[in-house]
Amino acid sequence: MIGQSKYFTVNDGVRLHYWEVGSGKTLVMIHGWSQSAAEFKNNISELSKYYRVIAIDLRGHGESDKPIHGYRISRFAKDVFELITGLDLKDVNILGWSMGCSVIWSYWDLFGSERLSKIILVDEPGWLLKSDENDLGLWTYDELIATCKNVFTDQSTFTKQLIDGLLTKSVPEEDKKFLIEENLKMPPEYASRLMFIHWLNDWRDIIPTINIPTLIIGGKQSFINWQSQVWNNDKIANSKLEIFEERGHLMFFEESEKFNKLVQEFIR
Repeated sequence: MIGQSKYFTVNDGVRLHYWEVGSGKTLVMIHGWSQSAAEFKNNISELSKYYRVIAIDLRGHGESDKPIHGYRISRFAKDVFELITGLDLKDVNILGWSMGCSVIWSYWDLFGSERLSKIILVDEPGWLLKSDENDLGLWTYDELIATCKNVFTDQSTFTKQLIDGLLTKSVPEEDKKFLIEENLKMPPEYASRLMFIHWLNDWRDIIPTINIPTLIIGGKQSFINWQSQVWNNDKIANSKLEIFEERGHLMFFEESEKFNKLVQEFIR
C-alpha cells in the first residue's frame, strides 16, 4: 500500500482516485499522460515522512473512473481544483510530471495562484508540437498523428517500447512490468484522443505569468529536449532549475533519493 486509497467525486459525477499519506504541509502530485499516481510510489513513501502527500489519478487513468468524456487538459485542471477545494487544502505545493505540468499550467490559467504555495514542474516543454517556430517540441504534426494511431491500434506494443525508451538505466523486470501495467490502465481510445489534444496545447504565453516559487526539474537524457527546461526557467521569474545529468524522463523513479531530496529542500 502506498497510503490510504480514497475517492473524490467531481461535479460531473466522475470519481477520482487518490492516495493520501502523511501530515504537515500539503504536496499534491500529478502524473503524466497514460500514467498513474502509483508510479510516484518511491517518492510518496519518503516525502510523506515530512508532508501530507496527495497523489491523484486523473480521470481515465489508474484507479479513477474512465468516462467517455472529459479528456482535455482544462477538464483535468478543473478536476484538480475541485479536489483541492473540496478537501479544503490550502497553501498547496503542487508537483506535475510530464503532462502533469500542463495540468498545472491550465490550473494557473483558470484559477491563478488560488490555494497554491509553490510549484514543481518536472520535464515538460511549454509546447510539445515540433514546428518551424518551435524546435524545442518533440514530434511534428504528422508524427503525432502516426503515434496516436499506434496507441489506438496496438497500445501494448507502443507502451512497452515507450517504457523501454524512457528508462536510462537497468531496472528489475518487476519494476518495468509495473510501469507498463500502470500505463495500460487507460483505455487506448481515450489515451490516443488525449495524446492528440495534449500535444496541440501551447502554454508558452502562460508560463511567464507564474509568479510564485517554482522548481523546474529535467533530465539530460530525456526524450524531452532538456533545453526546454532552461526555457521554462528563463521565463519564470526567480525559478530554480535542476537537471539530472545521467537520467531522463523517469528520473523521479530511477533516482528517487536525489529527486526526493530536491523536492524536500524546495518545499521546506
